[in-house]
Amino acid sequence: MEPRNPRLDRWLLSLTGKPRPRVLFVPTASGDSVRSIRRFHHAFARHQCEHEHLALFNRTVADLRSFVLGHDLIYVHGGNTANLLAVWRVHGLDVILREAWESGIVLCGLSAGAICWFESGVTDSFGIELQPLDGALGFLPGSFCPHYDGEAQRRPAYQRLVGAGRLPAGYAADDGVGLLFEDTALVDVVSSRKHARGYRVTPGAEEPLVTRWLPK
Repeated sequence: MEPRNPRLDRWLLSLTGKPRPRVLFVPTASGDSVRSIRRFHHAFARHQCEHEHLALFNRTVADLRSFVLGHDLIYVHGGNTANLLAVWRVHGLDVILREAWESGIVLCGLSAGAICWFESGVTDSFGIELQPLDGALGFLPGSFCPHYDGEAQRRPAYQRLVGAGRLPAGYAADDGVGLLFEDTALVDVVSSRKHARGYRVTPGAEEPLVTRWLPK
């Protein structure tokens, strides 16, 4: 989302602990958008890493398990969360990603690529009106809301859905914010933008999380 601000990308690469990590971009939620794939490779070509992508709409990889597990960082793009989950399940990628998570591979993503790791979230997958989405991968408990400050309806919609019990309590992130979980515990909140923050959202309450601004 920030081509001229590499703070989050550098932070993600550092989490692997590898001098030249292997990064896999998964653009399923955008329908394997060629533009998104090009933007990813252009962005990560500036860093010390190997970068590949996985297309599922025109799939060329026969052994998904070996291919996916051969990477240190898996980066999931934004788009339609509901479609992403359906396509992953058809190809068995959901099972492989759980194995990746359990083996310590860094999993990350933006928008749909962040919602997918939780049990549920607020989404525009079903039309313009924001709605609850259940049945995500569930690696992390609770729900998630991206674009908390980037889209005017996200904050009130998420608070309303959590307050009504339609979504479980969870986390929200302003654009440019990363929430780091180890196993299922939140251990860090970082931002590429000085005043962006993460939040814990429960019925009737929104708690700002201590968020540190990443260095240049």
